Amino acid sequence: MAQRAVWLISHEPGTPLCGTVRFSRRYPTVEKRAKVFNGTSYVPIPEDGPFLKALLFELRLLDDDKDFVASRDSCSHINKTSVYGLLVGGGELWPVVAFLKNNMIYACVPLVEQTLSPRPPLISISGISQSFELLFGIQDFLYLGQKNDTELNTKLNQLPDLLLQACPFGTLLDANLQNSLDNINFASVTHPQKQPAWKVGTYKGKPQVSISITEKVKSMQYDKQDIADTWQVVGAVTCKCDLEGIMPNVTISLSLPTNGSPLQDILVHPCVTSLDSAILTSSSIDAVDDSAFSGPYKFPFTPPLESFNLCYYTSQVPVPPILGFYQMKEEEIQVKITVNLKLHESVKNNFEFCEARIPFYNRGPITHVECKVSFGQLEVFREKSLLIWIIGQKFPKSMEISLSGTVTFGAKSHEKQPFDEICIGGTAYLKLHFRILDYTLTGCYADQHSVQVFASGKPKISTHRKLISSDYYIWNSKAPAPVTYGSLLL
Repeated sequence: MAQRAVWLISHEPGTPLCGTVRFSRRYPTVEKRAKVFNGTSYVPIPEDGPFLKALLFELRLLDDDKDFVASRDSCSHINKTSVYGLLVGGGELWPVVAFLKNNMIYACVPLVEQTLSPRPPLISISGISQSFELLFGIQDFLYLGQKNDTELNTKLNQLPDLLLQACPFGTLLDANLQNSLDNINFASVTHPQKQPAWKVGTYKGKPQVSISITEKVKSMQYDKQDIADTWQVVGAVTCKCDLEGIMPNVTISLSLPTNGSPLQDILVHPCVTSLDSAILTSSSIDAVDDSAFSGPYKFPFTPPLESFNLCYYTSQVPVPPILGFYQMKEEEIQVKITVNLKLHESVKNNFEFCEARIPFYNRGPITHVECKVSFGQLEVFREKSLLIWIIGQKFPKSMEISLSGTVTFGAKSHEKQPFDEICIGGTAYLKLHFRILDYTLTGCYADQHSVQVFASGKPKISTHRKLISSDYYIWNSKAPAPVTYGSLLL
């Protein structure tokens, strides 16, 4: 496992190039190995300029990049892995691992120890996981405790020396760059006990463990017979363990109620020391049946000092939390709208907030609204051509609410009114935004009494849960053609 090259690129919208290469490192010895392994499918690492342009194009980060490009934007090329192929020098450079965070693009090219034609499956390329580990390590180093641009520039200047220790000859030895910095600055300092390489210090103070479960639910609802509604739940368990000692051990158990939806596609933090094989093999590709593993999901680990994501998961819940119907009919400069929303009986009826946003694209400003809502209140943003239905913190006892009426528009002004390439004519949507505290759609929870801590002192243990909407769309049932989730990514 080795890396051919690494880049850090600052994303700068509005500038001629839309970005600047802040750091790059190539490994010539690894490049020679790539040429041998890849054979006729070998594509050399380009210079920084062509690489910058190709990467920003692939990530759709160029200011003038508004046209549809089939090789990049079609539904058959939807990217869910942060692994890309870049057209450079007459060939395609693949695989390129890249992601954008805090206006900084982190990218590297792992060595593939075989031919690239045909493309091998990603899971067979061990260098990809090492690429993510290296890039996440660089990200943590740059922004952990970073307060201003001066500190960021200082850390960028330290990267060449740090990678000599952490990733010599392209082979990652230690993703914790802060540890490499300590080795450089304090080589003469010895610790009374053996300190693990990935841990930069120890905690002193009152022991406490905080566990937070956040689930995000996505949904695309059409109310059409020829296309099925879709929804998905993605969860993340975040932990912060303030425990004394060099190597404290913690075990957290995630549990489900009797009718809870099993967790699938579980990815864990590297600090997890062991896992039940049933946890690792539970996949959303497989059909859910009574034999599916439903917990408890135990995660023994040695926590780092900072807050971290213990695990991620998905789940196939039987129904979306809010079922919706949206109908919009055009009549010259008016549209008639009808909205029905129903909260599922199994969902906790206690929101931190809940609202429905109804945008009207490619039209003039709203001049008149005559709408009736059965519950909540309606706000009108005329210049933005937007209605916001504030539902509040609870649905009524019937669990059903409705909105109906007409919206009239003035003359269209291309400079001020919102424009959208998808929402033309009758193609329109309603988007729900909501958050429910102390609740998860799967029922997943962390029982604080089941948390095991092997460290000095009795820690205070706190647990939190919340459900958040994310890309929760209800499409106009009268639209001429259904809009799929993939088309929104074009």
